[in-house]
Amino acid sequence: MNAQRTHPKHPLDHEPQAVTYAREQAGLTKTQLAAACGVSLSLISEIEAGTRNATPAMLGKLAAALNCPRVILERKRA
Repeated sequence: MNAQRTHPKHPLDHEPQAVTYAREQAGLTKTQLAAACGVSLSLISEIEAGTRNATPAMLGKLAAALNCPRVILERKRA
């Protein structure tokens, strides 16, 4: 059986580009961010690519590791 990842819920709870930007501004690699959050590199890659949703708990970890307000990483609601 071919295991394919289903698409995350839409809209996502986070802005993938904002996570990437904040990580780059913090001077961290994806590997360093993953280690700081205690998660896998693949999870960080999927969050930044927008193929995996960042849970509220994960958004908190990302914000802490990136030393930025959580609201910066959250998707803006219209």
